[in-house]
Amino acid sequence: MEKRAKIVKLKGVVQGVGFRPFVYKLALELNLKGWVLNSTEGVTIHVEGDEPNLDDFINRVDIEAPVMARIDVKLVEDVHVKAYSDFFIQESYITTSKRTLIAPDVATCVDCSIEYNHKQDFRYKYPFINCTNCGPRFSIIKKLPYDRVNTSMENFKMCPKCAEEYQNPMDRRFHAQPNGCADCGPKIQVVNRDGNITKTSISTLLRQGNILAVKSIGGFLLVCNARDHVAVEKLRKRKQRDAKPFALMASDLQTVRKISYLSKAEEEQIVSPARPIVVLKQRENSDRVLPEGINPGLDTLGIMLPYAPLHFCFFEELDLLVATSANLSSNPLIKDNQEAMKSLNTLADYIVLHNRDIVNRCDDSVGAIVAGKWQFMRRARGYVPLPIELKEPVAPLLACGGDLKNSFCFAQDDHAILSQYLGDMENVKNYHIYCENINQLGNLTGIKPSGIIHDMHPGYHTTKFAKEYAQGNNIPIVAVQHHHAHMASCLAEHGIENKVLGIIVDGTGYGTDGAIWGCEFLYGDKREFQRLGHLEYVPLPGGDQSVKHPGRMSCSYLYSALGEEGISMAKSYLSKVLTPLEIEIIVKQINRSINAPETSSGGRLFDAVAAIVLGKEQGLYEGQAAMELEAASGVYNFEKLELQKMLDEIKGYRFQIEQNSNGFLLKSDYMWKQLLFDLDKKDTAKNISIKFHIGFTRGLVLAAQQMSANMNCKDVALSGGVFQNRLLTSLLVLELEQAGYNVYTNCKVPANDGGIALGQTVVGNEVIKNVFSSTP
Repeated sequence: MEKRAKIVKLKGVVQGVGFRPFVYKLALELNLKGWVLNSTEGVTIHVEGDEPNLDDFINRVDIEAPVMARIDVKLVEDVHVKAYSDFFIQESYITTSKRTLIAPDVATCVDCSIEYNHKQDFRYKYPFINCTNCGPRFSIIKKLPYDRVNTSMENFKMCPKCAEEYQNPMDRRFHAQPNGCADCGPKIQVVNRDGNITKTSISTLLRQGNILAVKSIGGFLLVCNARDHVAVEKLRKRKQRDAKPFALMASDLQTVRKISYLSKAEEEQIVSPARPIVVLKQRENSDRVLPEGINPGLDTLGIMLPYAPLHFCFFEELDLLVATSANLSSNPLIKDNQEAMKSLNTLADYIVLHNRDIVNRCDDSVGAIVAGKWQFMRRARGYVPLPIELKEPVAPLLACGGDLKNSFCFAQDDHAILSQYLGDMENVKNYHIYCENINQLGNLTGIKPSGIIHDMHPGYHTTKFAKEYAQGNNIPIVAVQHHHAHMASCLAEHGIENKVLGIIVDGTGYGTDGAIWGCEFLYGDKREFQRLGHLEYVPLPGGDQSVKHPGRMSCSYLYSALGEEGISMAKSYLSKVLTPLEIEIIVKQINRSINAPETSSGGRLFDAVAAIVLGKEQGLYEGQAAMELEAASGVYNFEKLELQKMLDEIKGYRFQIEQNSNGFLLKSDYMWKQLLFDLDKKDTAKNISIKFHIGFTRGLVLAAQQMSANMNCKDVALSGGVFQNRLLTSLLVLELEQAGYNVYTNCKVPANDGGIALGQTVVGNEVIKNVFSSTP
């Protein structure tokens, strides 16, 4: 039979995932000759042999690819037979053309976990055990291709045994770049605050009530026994984290189930190779064994499973730990040993160091099942830098994101590559890291922006960066309205090109009229939008201070809805939050328009209700009041039948729809009267919370029906940070679907500001394509 030859070029996530050994084994099985290599473009294969075997190879190369691989492009062409005598793996090479995709950091695989616990294995209890199916990628890579010399493993010379594995194409550790053992690989060292080494085991230190700062995959974690009330309280005080919930790390699923409800969909996420923190409903009575200090005022727990072999030794004596980012509140995640010794010795009793550098810091990802689908709250380790595929190609772009929960985006062709979560840009250290990461990810992706996109807010640090970057690189700059970016992020995820009705509910976004938007009804697509309506404007007394002091928003709403009677109500129902004098000052501030800009923010409405119902005096972290209001509802079953039963049995507070020359208004005047009536009756916070959620849901649905009535529009996109509220989102999706709408939500990027860079990308591309490209 005549021999044939083909070149196969693969692009996508095909490096650092065991692709070359897979190809090698497949070629040997099919008696094919040739070679395979990595390049900065992806994987290239020259394969030759009998035609049936060649066809089989071409089909199986993507059907049977390694589990972490993702083939986006497969190009096959006939070439001349070279008459190779065997199949071999060539050295990687670098080109100046487009780059391959980088795999994210993934959790320890089953095979490595078994070896870790096997006493006869030479890597028994080795805290850096890995293979081509697991172990670091993004956190250790300096440049492409993903070869050991281009990672922070370059200075670790493999011993003969590890080198033999690394060089054997039939071995699971063939070209596993972080490969090593106790003799030749990275090593840990446990030191006290003074830098003195201790021989006491990590598990014993934790059992004794100590707080440990541990160098993990993408940065340091602060870890302590989650069942030790004293240790948890000590960690809160040292970290200056008064109320924000701590994440937990559980030894296994059995432990997770003891303290929380775990659905099949939630279990799939928590055991996935990405190992995110999954927000789960806490079981009743589990607070008897867990300190209140883990999640004050909430009924949810953020839980993850161990994702690095170093974590396994935590659980030799315990089953549940607090595992929170190692930093002072609002400061960047710490990743370097020297910085940890300098900054963490006041937070931790002991520090667990190792000598493998973290190149790219990457916090733990966080998400939840919302309305039956996975939704990110923070997208980072385990997912970054996997791209979001775009339906239509874009020019090489950089989208800067926003100032809160920042994530930026490099995009080119049909790929949008979002950065890891970087925090809030008001912190100067975070901003410096933001600038550093743009350089790092830009170099890794090889994308050289021909345009830069930013939020319309003139005071954002990201806006300042965009202007300086555009000027320095002489490229076009585009400002995108915040809520249009939210809507477009949802459309880009789902590949929707037609116009939709966007219901965007969040805390703050700079509007085209200069007001602070936050509950918006938009009609449009990625090219343009029309604002059809919004939640009524009310003053925001004290500006951003109202976010930290939600009682101010209660005053504003009561005064706007009820006038002088509202002032009396405020003095009556906000006595735990504000003094009568403070209320009088707030009213004067509103009347005189002194630092009281108008806002349509949905987030501030939730704050206002929480302050008056729960007596919330101060918001110690963003969204706290709203989160506690949701928790007060006591709803933990989000199945459609249960939600429908609740909707059938409970009549929510009524929101009104008004129309004027500027569009539709969603008004809360009557809602406040009903809520105050229930407070007078001494109704429970649980009932009031449920009635508010149902009422707001039905107000949004009623507004959507009226606004879309003349447009023949049945597609609705939901986005914005308020849709992290599982009760609201689940109710709204159910009600909209029953009303005949097709509902789309964010699943691949966060609904909060961590996802707007994706929306900025597709909106900005349209502007550059249609405006700048046509400019003479």
